[in-house]
Amino acid sequence: MKLLNVGSNAKTIKGDKEGVYLTGILYLAPAKTSSYQVCPSSTAGCRASCLFTAGRGKMNSVQEARVRKTKMFFEQRDEFKELLFKDIFALISKAKKNDVKPAVRLNGTSDIHWTKIYPDLLTKFSEVMFYGYTKEKKFMEDFIRGNCPPNYYLTFSRSENNWEYCKTVLDRKFTVACVFHQLPKKYEGYKVFDADKTDLRFTDPKGQIAGLKAKGKAKHDKTGFVI
Repeated sequence: MKLLNVGSNAKTIKGDKEGVYLTGILYLAPAKTSSYQVCPSSTAGCRASCLFTAGRGKMNSVQEARVRKTKMFFEQRDEFKELLFKDIFALISKAKKNDVKPAVRLNGTSDIHWTKIYPDLLTKFSEVMFYGYTKEKKFMEDFIRGNCPPNYYLTFSRSENNWEYCKTVLDRKFTVACVFHQLPKKYEGYKVFDADKTDLRFTDPKGQIAGLKAKGKAKHDKTGFVI
């Protein structure tokens, strides 16, 4: 079983089009969809707007595969690690053949502190840029305080109930992702840039808002998750 999707979905293709990176992304079953919690700080808004069922995720076979991956992560963690590392090695090899850099987004539809689960992950693959979004303040604080290797980048995600901490992140010159119905030039005094142009969040301008247009179910959000 392959764990990483490489260059075969809308999110990573946006990064691949830059012609600099080849991206692999891991999709698990979000929140408690699999009966295991992978998004501890999820809110009603983000669960309702989750991209789990967007694109190919609408297919039952795809959803079932993501549930199997999630259960394997919790129930067979060593075997999961073996498959994950195998996929990352393959990604690196493919990137070298195409003369691009490898990047990995492990939290495609989850919010797991991977550096705590597999402490050797980032050092073993020092040539890979790992990145992702998080709503976990403790994960973000570790990153902001420099407690993570240089090949790891986090973007904090705004939900309907965490804007005060988002302002703290922005004032410390880190990036916050916000979902909008229509992208403004500024929000609450902070510059907003179009984050749909690429998924490579580690290339974003610092201290600004990564603006994402509402997609799928998010277009009908009533919780305040979408601005």
